Amino acid sequence: MNLSRIDLNLLVAFEALYQTRSVTLAGKRLNRAQPSVSNALTRLRALFGDDLFVRTHAGMQPTELAHTLMPGISSALDHVRQAVGQSVAFDPAMPAGRSFTIAATDYADIVLLPHLIGRLRRQAPDIDLRIMALDRAAIYEQLDQGVVDVAIGGHLTAPKRMVRTRLYEEDFVCIASRSHPQLTAHGQRRSIDLATYLQLPHALFAPGDTGSRRGVIDARLDKLGLQRRVAATFSHIVALPLAVAHSDLVATVARRVAHRLSSPDVQICEVPEALADTAFDIELIHNRRTQADAAAVWLRQEIRAAVVAMR
Repeated sequence: MNLSRIDLNLLVAFEALYQTRSVTLAGKRLNRAQPSVSNALTRLRALFGDDLFVRTHAGMQPTELAHTLMPGISSALDHVRQAVGQSVAFDPAMPAGRSFTIAATDYADIVLLPHLIGRLRRQAPDIDLRIMALDRAAIYEQLDQGVVDVAIGGHLTAPKRMVRTRLYEEDFVCIASRSHPQLTAHGQRRSIDLATYLQLPHALFAPGDTGSRRGVIDARLDKLGLQRRVAATFSHIVALPLAVAHSDLVATVARRVAHRLSSPDVQICEVPEALADTAFDIELIHNRRTQADAAAVWLRQEIRAAVVAMR
């Protein structure tokens, strides 16, 4: 085949279509209108003499030829990205319509993203941001498809094909009402002993609709042969300080969340010593495919810089 007939943008569209199985999602990933991607597909079909992608109820499914072409095309584009990414820096002052999608946990929404968004708005106000809830069941597929640029959160179990960056360590504290009947007998408590902790009714942040009444703390208690009573569960972490402020409930939350959300009605106590080893990492996760993408590299650098400023 005469290479002069091939437009590199067609191969980029081919890769996006293969990975997303959708003209619409491919367009979003490439920052191109849907008709533009459809036109690219028409040209690809003419170039290779094959349908390449067939519309089904499950999306645009690749033909046998498309499956055969994908490894070579993907490898060639990766080499191009690496070569260009090493020599061409991303200029946030001239983003050319660039947008980023960040998937974040509730924790990241509250603790880290305010610092990051403020930083990005100052340095690159023309860049568009989409912050979406991190769906633990779908996040790695979303990163593969290019629907999400980076994921930020804790307690993530990323597959080997992803790149993981540890941002910092977080730990837990307890929050309770300042007038809690079992925690004010001897003045404000600096910590809660294990026996008292197990006797108290607990509020738990349980994202999703699984109906789970267990969290990281419960897994740790299992190892100790102990159990607490989870008396109430909440789907939004911001509800916990409000719930404990005027009740006998206590909640175990990340330290930075407690300090961000607590009010004068809420006291913060250290967890029992037996639970002090439940600290966890906050991580930044991205697809290896974007390792050399200058814009994606810039975004990850800004996230790390926001962490440094936050701390």
